[in-house]
Amino acid sequence: QVQLVESGGGLVQAGGSLRLSCGTSGSILSIHSMGWYRQPPGKQRELVAALTESDNTNYADSVKGRFTISRDNANNTVYLQMNRLKSEDTAVYYCYFDRVTYYSGPYFYSKDFWGQGTHVTVSS
Repeated sequence: QVQLVESGGGLVQAGGSLRLSCGTSGSILSIHSMGWYRQPPGKQRELVAALTESDNTNYADSVKGRFTISRDNANNTVYLQMNRLKSEDTAVYYCYFDRVTYYSGPYFYSKDFWGQGTHVTVSS
């Protein structure tokens, strides 16, 4: 079975940096896109950054120029490098893998997966 495991959240001062990671195990054949969402306290979940199979990226306006999404295809891992953090970046960050094709004997499956969430707190 495929599971996403996140790491890298924590407490950081404004202006600092954090790097989030999200990896998975399992017999994965392909992943259509990977990305990160976040949910600030008392607000709805919002897209932060996305990365497609063809390396197209999409960022929320609020993080452009500060955050960078990247991936390690060999290890099915996506990263979010967050620089110049602001207090408004405080949120629970969730990774997602869209349209994952994987093998679970004797069949192939296609499904979306979410990480468990990691807390990022930026103190001002």
